[in-house]
Amino acid sequence: MSKRRAEASENETETLKSGDRPVKYDQDDVGEFEDEFEDEFESEDEDEIFEAGVDGRPDEEREADEREDAMEVDQGTFMPGRNKLSAGETLAPDFSAYEMLHALESPWPCLSCDIVGDQLGSDRKSYPATVYAVAGTQAASGRDKENQLMVMKLSSLSRMEREQEDDSDDDSDDDSSDPILETKAIPLNTCTNRIRSHQSPQATSAAPPTTLTASMTESGQVLIHDITPHLSAFDTPGAFITPAQNKPAHTITAHKKVEGYAVDWSPKIPEGKLITGDVDGKIFTTTRTQGGGFVTDTNPFTGHSGTVEELQWSPSENHVFASAGNDGTVRIWDARSKSRKPAVSMQVSTTDVNVLSWSHQTSHLLASGADDGQWAVWDLRSWKPSSKSAAPARPTPVASFNFHKEQITSVEWHPTDDSIVLVCAGDNTLTLWDLAVELDDEESRDTAGVQDVPPQLLFVHYMDQVKEAHWHPQIPGMVMATGGSGFGVFKTISV
Repeated sequence: MSKRRAEASENETETLKSGDRPVKYDQDDVGEFEDEFEDEFESEDEDEIFEAGVDGRPDEEREADEREDAMEVDQGTFMPGRNKLSAGETLAPDFSAYEMLHALESPWPCLSCDIVGDQLGSDRKSYPATVYAVAGTQAASGRDKENQLMVMKLSSLSRMEREQEDDSDDDSDDDSSDPILETKAIPLNTCTNRIRSHQSPQATSAAPPTTLTASMTESGQVLIHDITPHLSAFDTPGAFITPAQNKPAHTITAHKKVEGYAVDWSPKIPEGKLITGDVDGKIFTTTRTQGGGFVTDTNPFTGHSGTVEELQWSPSENHVFASAGNDGTVRIWDARSKSRKPAVSMQVSTTDVNVLSWSHQTSHLLASGADDGQWAVWDLRSWKPSSKSAAPARPTPVASFNFHKEQITSVEWHPTDDSIVLVCAGDNTLTLWDLAVELDDEESRDTAGVQDVPPQLLFVHYMDQVKEAHWHPQIPGMVMATGGSGFGVFKTISV
């Protein structure tokens, strides 16, 4: 990223932790796409004209100036956590690194979102792209009744405009139309700390899958909504949502008004099975019945000495899940256990462990992110069952990185590549990593001037107050992120 001058901001950027509410951004329109980079597109076109040699200067003189300009850009590269912006400076993205880049705002910041599967096909690479998603808002204190669960359809997402595109490119169907955002709002009277979606199988080949959301709220309740009609309404002319369809299909009250941040649907139980955790260290399971109702086991799993920050079901085992807590531990559980105690407990950090992600390609790999900015990968095959009397052991990670200097707020494995991981942090960055990269001697010489940058770091995306991000499972390489400044949808040319 490079720095450019801008008007000084009146508000300092703040790191957002669980439960923190960002300030509301002034805006007149709800859910509006931004095209804040239009000037850069024009300036890039001008640069390309100069490169064509139409300025009348000798080629040698022009090329020397270009090399000098390139050196100045390199010197101005901004590394979060290592560099600081001067007063009146902001950051501008390097558009050549993106295949697609869009941003939009919501009525209130959303600190959690999830991508919803669709019926448009897998492994999609053509443009314009369409994305369905859900998010929960965090309205300012005293304005809780303005909160909502947002069901969204983002369409006409075009790739970046570039000169001299190859006409034989598979993406040549891009018509560069303006992006469109459609929303269906479900009123809530509380902030959403974490939201996750789940789709049950189709009842018939012609029927859409039932799509459920689970919202872990500030009030301590877990709200389950059936958003199937909301998704269908986007593509059904004249359709409207009734008040009854906006009501929760079920409300989990087992947490007894204790706030929580951890929620996850099992990928192995098609009908729907949910785990939820709260700040008292209690974890509850809720199962969907054959009749479409929900039953919560009120006998909680206990073991964490503080807040349960994250929960993740195993991608390969029906009854196994992992938890992370502000006690610095990661624990592995068997949902069938009558003792309601963890099978394995490991002390993986001296600070809060905020997030987890279980690899869907290699099920013994688990990634974690902590409050000290470190994220790590663990091989669960080396973790041994817990002793009832011993303190949690301290394992050795397969890999660990302390590139980020602020808390890790999101981590997620690529859905089809077990070497690629995305990470969000409180330093306003979303980073992409390739764990398969090893630095050889020649590369070491080339990167000798780049300090504290691991060779596995693929990409750095700057997004003000970024909180959470997800890979799109049907569009390879596409990422959707959310935070205090709104939403971002992008795809890099490197993944």
